[in-house]
Amino acid sequence: MQNNSLDKLILIILDGCRYDTAIDQLGFLNHLVDHDLGKLVKVQSEMPSNSRPLYEVLMTGVPTYQTKIYSNFSVMRSKQTSIFDLVTAYGGKTGAATYAWFSELYNQAPYNIKTDRIQNDPEKLIQHGIFYNEDSYPDSHLFADANYLVQEYAPDFLVVHSMNIDDIGHKYTAVSREYQQVVNRVDIILAEVLPDWLEQGYQVVVTADHGMDEFGLHGGSLEAHRAVPCYLFTEKRNQITAKEIKQLDLAPLLCFFLGLAPAKEMNEINHIIKE
Repeated sequence: MQNNSLDKLILIILDGCRYDTAIDQLGFLNHLVDHDLGKLVKVQSEMPSNSRPLYEVLMTGVPTYQTKIYSNFSVMRSKQTSIFDLVTAYGGKTGAATYAWFSELYNQAPYNIKTDRIQNDPEKLIQHGIFYNEDSYPDSHLFADANYLVQEYAPDFLVVHSMNIDDIGHKYTAVSREYQQVVNRVDIILAEVLPDWLEQGYQVVVTADHGMDEFGLHGGSLEAHRAVPCYLFTEKRNQITAKEIKQLDLAPLLCFFLGLAPAKEMNEINHIIKE
């Protein structure tokens, strides 16, 4: 049964978006922060700073040595308690417009485009999902997919995961015109959808899994690999006192925004929250 007491939340993951480029190119998001309509926190990603391990970190708050999702080739279901688990156990509704690896982690692995691209099943952890498996899948289409899920199913927790920044970073490096341009372009898309979602009663968090370096790489320990933004568009943002947090703190923080008790494996975050 749907429980209406959850505080609805949309998590947007801009894959491969480094912190300094977000400051330079996400003009709409930074405008909202400048006018005290949002808050920006710097996040230090876990290592290895690669996508699939960090999707699991973001969803579970558990470090990689415990999740055993060691690399992008670790094709398996998550064995941890994720935010999707917590929301569905509470009676809430979940959704995702994401890369197919989310389907593999939380619904079924391996991903089969013939059967798994669009999923609607109340028995799954991701109940309403639209999944893509090409890195160049346009952000314009992705956010249209996400908006469809919002309008059609009104999930309590929705993950929206964009791959274009990461794709362009690998092709042209993070110091290229193309990389700056693709970050700038997603800001324009966010300017079209984010105000609508806020007006519909959603909290919105925008972050990244990892960054990108001048060689078009990530995965290591460089600041360019690990420093990512986290924009908070929620009435609860002023209760967050820290200016910089660990990525392991994000899952319990998202639980706080949702109004859920975190999983026992998640970090205590009392030190970054003002009651």
